[in-house]
Amino acid sequence: MYRVLMPVDTNEDRALAQAEYVASLPDAAESVEASVLFVFTEDSDDLPKGFETFKSASRIGSVRRAQEALEEAGVEVTILEDSGDTEADILAEAEASDVDSIVLGGRKRSPVGKAIFGSTTQGVILGSDRPVVVTGGGEE
Repeated sequence: MYRVLMPVDTNEDRALAQAEYVASLPDAAESVEASVLFVFTEDSDDLPKGFETFKSASRIGSVRRAQEALEEAGVEVTILEDSGDTEADILAEAEASDVDSIVLGGRKRSPVGKAIFGSTTQGVILGSDRPVVVTGGGEE
């Protein structure tokens, strides 16, 4: 089984781009296992104000959409959640789950911004000893 860690944020287009990539892996329905990770952070400003009471990754739209897309493609999916420092949590989960690769969602950037990944993406790429794939961000 090929295990993939798919950290997502609140952007549904990026999460779907990540799910599409994972579903396109060879023999994905039979041999790929995806873990969708959502990390709650102090600055999760995109979340509704009353969300703290029912805080659960499965309630996040991007997590649900990614899960639906992967399940539709026949890929086994596990939903994971954590809270704290996004980069450190991604790397720790990759290690704990002994995944084969990490699939991150990219953001649309200006020409100058394209020279450097976002801080979390760059930190994961530099801090991981596993292959890291950065997908497109979809429509933004």
